Amino acid sequence: MTPPLSDAELDEIEARARAATPGPWTSFVEGRDHQSGSDFIMTGPDTNRGEDIELLGATAADQDFIAASRQDVPRLVAEIRRLRKQLGGSN
Repeated sequence: MTPPLSDAELDEIEARARAATPGPWTSFVEGRDHQSGSDFIMTGPDTNRGEDIELLGATAADQDFIAASRQDVPRLVAEIRRLRKQLGGSN
């Protein structure tokens, strides 16, 4: 069994998420989401896009996971912190 995440580990995860290119990140797979060009992850909103991320060797599922993690990780950290506060404890 994996040991519980410490508060310090949550802080480190949160810091990595904050340091990453701002989201949202959206996965675009050729043939599924667009018809020409390569697979890529669009960073930022349409009105303020960042640099696209192109991956080599990733499956569409890998790319979708990486793109979604930009939104998922901060939400998961926030939920862990909320639940810990509700339970009145920390690790």
